[in-house]
Amino acid sequence: MRRLGTGIGWRPEIADAVEGMPGIDWVEVVAENVCPGHLPESLLRLRERGVTVIPHGVSLGLGGADRPDAGRLTALAERAEALGAPLVTEHIAFVRAGGPLTASPQLEAGHLLPVPRTRDALDVLCENVRIAQDALPVPLALENIAALFSWPGEELTEGQFLSELVERTGVRLLIDVANLHTNHVNRGEDPAGALTELPVEAIAYVHVAGGFERDGVWHDSHAHPVPRPVLDILTDLASRTAPPGVLLERDENFPEPAELERELTMIREAVRAGRERADGGTRAGTGTGGGAGPAGGGVAVLTRAAVGARERVGVAQAAVLSALVAGTPVPEGFDRVRMGVQARALAAKRADVVAKVAPELPVILGTGYRAAFLAYARERPMSGGYRRDALDFAGHLLRADRPEDAGARHDLREWWLDRAGPTPRQHGGRVTRAARRVLARGSRTAAP
Repeated sequence: MRRLGTGIGWRPEIADAVEGMPGIDWVEVVAENVCPGHLPESLLRLRERGVTVIPHGVSLGLGGADRPDAGRLTALAERAEALGAPLVTEHIAFVRAGGPLTASPQLEAGHLLPVPRTRDALDVLCENVRIAQDALPVPLALENIAALFSWPGEELTEGQFLSELVERTGVRLLIDVANLHTNHVNRGEDPAGALTELPVEAIAYVHVAGGFERDGVWHDSHAHPVPRPVLDILTDLASRTAPPGVLLERDENFPEPAELERELTMIREAVRAGRERADGGTRAGTGTGGGAGPAGGGVAVLTRAAVGARERVGVAQAAVLSALVAGTPVPEGFDRVRMGVQARALAAKRADVVAKVAPELPVILGTGYRAAFLAYARERPMSGGYRRDALDFAGHLLRADRPEDAGARHDLREWWLDRAGPTPRQHGGRVTRAARRVLARGSRTAAP
């Protein structure tokens, strides 16, 4: 396994800070946020210095019932090649459901959702992983995700599920110790137990991130300092194996560079403590990697079996996602309170991301943006990407003759017209004047 060292998630907001940080061996970039033909100058400079850059995908949905989208796989492959990456990473999650497989509307979650740890879901995931591996030019590693809710009737623990996935596909693992902590708080799962069952030799690297607890629920925010329990899990993992790489993730509320460097130091110390424990002979044990044996039985047999599994998984995931984003009844066996927490979290994330991809909207709508968007989201599930969602939101407001302020409504209409067509309009006088008004309004009105 390639040694990576200590890394940090590269984000545009901290690009300058990352370039100036000592001891950064590698960075990870959200794959969907970079264009192969127009890589950020900061990433190019890091590569010139010999810093490894790894693309981290968030939209494949390999745990979903459908086969991986060929266009998304091609895009991920292009980013791996453009960045000269030694591997690419994604998540064990589903992000969309419905569509032709279930004869129901296609819905987008806008976030990573947990797959049921069942034999059906494992069969589907394994076949999807093989499809992805065949399409990618470099090895693939998959990340365990954080979850706010549990599926009823699960047949495997997280460690068993991951171990068998590795044994059947040869895929590598990206172990997020913050997600193990999240699942400990939210689902009562033992992080040490999961680590004991893992095939630690398959670990490509490790994620570390912060979060916060509210009303007994841990939120994996990537916007708060790394807590001690997460570092303790990292130390436990490092006592079982020397992780090839460890990376700090931060997506919001970026602190000063000195604070990020302090967290990186704490991460290094946690790994060092684990290795010293291993050297002292007090290691808690290593993962056995026990599973159901090699993929054997033939791919054709698995594929025939997966046909029915796909339908069953698809129906179950569509029902769950519809309850979360379309207000349909929560399926039997799920915790309704936790599903409500997840539904609100999805809507809040949707509002936040739309504000990022279309920053003019919070400026035009002012402090009313968030309430207006959340009201819209309760009635209209997302069926496309976030940019499509932003356009649909603006169109929805305009059809309702909103906002009430005539100037803001005019600005919103100009913004929508400029982006709704197949190509941008010629930026003549009206659009230019509208843009100036938006910028002027932004200097007077605080965004939510």
